[in-house]
Amino acid sequence: MEFLAEYGIFLLKALTIVVSIILVFAGIASLGGKQKASHDGHIAINKVNDDLEEYKETLEESLFDKDELKEMEKARAKEDKEKAKAEKAKAKADKKAGKTATTVAKDEEEIKKRVFVLDFDGDIKASAADLMREEITAILTMARKEDEVVVRLESGGGMVHSYGLASSQLQRIKDKGIPLTVCIDKVAASGGYMMACIADKIVSAPFAIVGSIGVVAQLPNFSRLLKKHDVDFEMFTAGEYKRTVTMFGHNSAKAKDKFREDLEETHVLFKNHVTRFRPGLNIEEVATGDVWYGQDALENKLVDELGTSDDYLVSACNDADVFEVSYEFKKTLQEKLGFAVQMGIEKAATRFLTVLNAQTHTKS
Repeated sequence: MEFLAEYGIFLLKALTIVVSIILVFAGIASLGGKQKASHDGHIAINKVNDDLEEYKETLEESLFDKDELKEMEKARAKEDKEKAKAEKAKAKADKKAGKTATTVAKDEEEIKKRVFVLDFDGDIKASAADLMREEITAILTMARKEDEVVVRLESGGGMVHSYGLASSQLQRIKDKGIPLTVCIDKVAASGGYMMACIADKIVSAPFAIVGSIGVVAQLPNFSRLLKKHDVDFEMFTAGEYKRTVTMFGHNSAKAKDKFREDLEETHVLFKNHVTRFRPGLNIEEVATGDVWYGQDALENKLVDELGTSDDYLVSACNDADVFEVSYEFKKTLQEKLGFAVQMGIEKAATRFLTVLNAQTHTKS
């Protein structure tokens, strides 16, 4: 037992030394990185149609023998020949009608629909909004009213102002008159639904968690613990409501009432926001903070149809060119070292808070 205790102390000392060394190097690298920050972000595009075609060809090579593959190639060649013949006949008819090749090509380009796909995986701070704003900006330089933007959204919600900004980013798409669809495969609750409700169409998986139109705030209070150890806590403010409730001092009934009043006002804003974009919803019936599975959410008009994002996008590939759009960037070695520890701690804390927040949206 004594050996285990000494070994444990040794491990703690070793860990302390390692962490101290990392922090020193991280601080040095961070200072160097601030002198020359890298903002070499770029938009990455992946055509989903090509992925599907590749999957199909790979499976065909595995499922069919050489003779069958030859027959399939002949059938495709025949189909392509007939298609080329039809296009030639159409071109001839267009020429007869006085259309130039440039005009015809332009007409065909305008008819072909394009679907732009974004991913939003939201933590409690809606951090993904930083990348999404760049992706939306890029899309809006090319998107037409005939096109569509699809957002694969997953979020249990979080900070009101953060998700308010993320919702405003989606609003930019609507303001341009471009159809917006949100697909929910797992969860879109609270701030997640604040974003989703902006869409022209919401598609939910049957067992996705949807809703939680409510507001929550919670914090520990250490005032009795501080008093027990003879620790005074003093707070100075200018303005009656500069600070209402606190974690370290005594919270008066008046301060608690004001805090509850602020929560109620936020809830009213949330309900008005949802009503604006989904006027057919019985807001008083669903704005209780409760959540629903996809099927029940459909019956309550929180979503428009059931299905997965995979089904929706594969189906879209039949009539449109579907592009996954993501904003990516590379950091210098100094930036990676300088912010590694800071980001690690921050991500761990954010993830912990996100998990705690998500637990309130779990159906049992």
